Amino acid sequence: MIFRYVGDGRPYPEHGLSQREWAAIPPRQVRLDQLITTKRVLALDVLLDEDSTFYGDLFPHVVEWGSALYLEDGLHRAVRAALQQRNSIHARVHVVQQGPVVDAARPSRAAEAPLGGAAAGAAAWLGVSPR
Repeated sequence: MIFRYVGDGRPYPEHGLSQREWAAIPPRQVRLDQLITTKRVLALDVLLDEDSTFYGDLFPHVVEWGSALYLEDGLHRAVRAALQQRNSIHARVHVVQQGPVVDAARPSRAAEAPLGGAAAGAAAWLGVSPR
């Protein structure tokens, strides 16, 4: 298992950070098996492109919401690290304060999950049983 879960979309509230604000966050080491992806699909040409890290931030962007870490940007870097037999990456981690998720497309099943707070909402949103 490379990632904790392969998700599709962002269950956490919008943070609204600009590239400049992301750049102000110091990178820290994050284990790949703690990350939940926010994209299910990775283009092979992006993964194999030698210049894929030339533009943009060199560090992946991770959002910590509740007790979960969501890989928001930099999936290709995380997959490359896994292919190189590394189990962690350096990423910029932004902590989002817990709050209700309003998403009409996905009904809340937080009451069914044994976890509380944001973790229960995220598990319900992802459609998985929390660990």
